[in-house]
Amino acid sequence: MKAAIYARVSTRDKGQDNENQLRELRVFAERLGYTVYKEYTDQDSGSKAERPQFKQMFLDAHQRRFEVVLFWALDRFSREGVAETLSYLQNLSVSGVQFKSFTEQYLDSTGIFKDAIIGILAAIAKQERVRLSERTKAGLARAKLKGSKIGRPAVDAPLVAQVKRLKEAGTSDRAIGKALGISAGSVKKYASN
Repeated sequence: MKAAIYARVSTRDKGQDNENQLRELRVFAERLGYTVYKEYTDQDSGSKAERPQFKQMFLDAHQRRFEVVLFWALDRFSREGVAETLSYLQNLSVSGVQFKSFTEQYLDSTGIFKDAIIGILAAIAKQERVRLSERTKAGLARAKLKGSKIGRPAVDAPLVAQVKRLKEAGTSDRAIGKALGISAGSVKKYASN
């Protein structure tokens, strides 16, 4: 089986490189009887998707250049959050590529528990979204109690009337906006109210 190895250290990890992970992952691949197709390494934050080698690995996975991705730990693979990480793992699965963590034995889609692992991660991702929604609602309620106005500001009725009068007089959106100190887009919006 052809394996891709993915290793990442953060730019904040001063003086570190990927070699520690790579050495262990090479031995891991050999012990499993895998042939290493390519090593993808990034020296970048795992909290963003715009990592060159990470993106290249997914392009190669889509082209089925390897059958499994080996990584040190899930947080070395991605730190974007559960939902995003789950999406990456599902993208690998859709491409016919399995995954296996070196330090987290339960993160292994090569065995019989593949669907269970994806299911558990999906449930965790769903719970994370629910928790985020609850925090947002609680924050909005607290702000409202403190007197903050929530939502879009009310439309100024006299301003809308003025925009409509000028529009009926044939004045351009740009000229109306300039005269009233609002954007041409706001003029269009107010004219349609």
